[in-house]
Amino acid sequence: MKQLSNKRRDFMKTISLSLGALALAPDAFSSLSSQTQVWSPGGRQSASGGKKLGIALVGLGTYSRDQLGPSLLQTEHCYLAGIVTGTPEKAEVWSEKYGIPQKNIYNYHNFDEIAGNPDIDIVYVVLPVFMHKEFTIRAAKAGKHVICEKPMAMNSAECVEMIDACRNANRLLSIGYRLHFEPYNIEMMRLGQKKIMGNLTSVEAENGFKLLDPNVWRLKKNLAGGGALMDAGVYAIQGARYTTGMEPIAVTAKEEKTRPDIFSEVDETIRFKLEFPGGLIADCRTSFNMDLNKLRATAAGGWFEIAPAYSYSGQKGKTSGGPMNFKQVKQQALQMDDFARCVLTNEKSRVPGEEGLRDMRVIDAIYRSVKTGRRELVGK
Repeated sequence: MKQLSNKRRDFMKTISLSLGALALAPDAFSSLSSQTQVWSPGGRQSASGGKKLGIALVGLGTYSRDQLGPSLLQTEHCYLAGIVTGTPEKAEVWSEKYGIPQKNIYNYHNFDEIAGNPDIDIVYVVLPVFMHKEFTIRAAKAGKHVICEKPMAMNSAECVEMIDACRNANRLLSIGYRLHFEPYNIEMMRLGQKKIMGNLTSVEAENGFKLLDPNVWRLKKNLAGGGALMDAGVYAIQGARYTTGMEPIAVTAKEEKTRPDIFSEVDETIRFKLEFPGGLIADCRTSFNMDLNKLRATAAGGWFEIAPAYSYSGQKGKTSGGPMNFKQVKQQALQMDDFARCVLTNEKSRVPGEEGLRDMRVIDAIYRSVKTGRRELVGK
């Protein structure tokens, strides 16, 4: 049995303190579905008769419980085949609810044995950030395709290691950027990238929520890597990037802290500017102490925005020409289905590991700017 690292030992001590909690905001969660998924050897067939790929969720915190598990009851190309958890009580509950056989249940120590399990094709890493690299690499070495939750890793160097490991194992890697499958955010991409209203002149992106429990793992730097910027700010970075269709070349940033008693280890609020080629500036803000949820762009011939923009549901949008009107979707189901389809057809995901790496390079630059007080170039 492998010895736990110091960080992993610290995590096991705090696992009861909201493992896998808030990915965006506490009021975004839905109740756990009462449906039960019936497991059958070799996976299940889709409605069209094709094979459904088996997914194992690594980490059974709130996001897995309230979003990913129920979403896997709605997917066409994949299903919940296995689980990985350090809590036996959770394993028992999930096994009963989703009909998961004992042979498809693993813990963090025997995880590598998953290599010999043909029921599991894809591993979804839903753990605190400091564990993302380890379990992505272990999953790839076990011959499994990988989805890793955002933020991808503790820093860009870890992202490179993860990408290399999956490439060397000839496995696909995707990051859990569900909003690339959400209609209102897709419309922001279309309007901005296609210049439907002309050249963009400004972008505003902000995301945040109030996280004031001092015991949650997201407030521990050695577990989360950072604070609001890592957890919520990555959505603002994403929004600015996919609305413009460009990569930021430089950043300037400033941290604001009003509750040092709670945010002693990580950032509470950061305001930052992303500088894009041609001089376009995106004004961004993220916080663990304010409710923020907007993506807006102004162009030469009009404007368009969504607010709320980044929640699990309930997106609303409008433009200078009138309202947006799209159907609400189950974002996580579409995200996981698309990756399963990519595995089945050997196509690259629209949100591959490289997408997470690009965001992490921006995050690294923002933290450098906070520290130096200067404009910092985004690394390549």
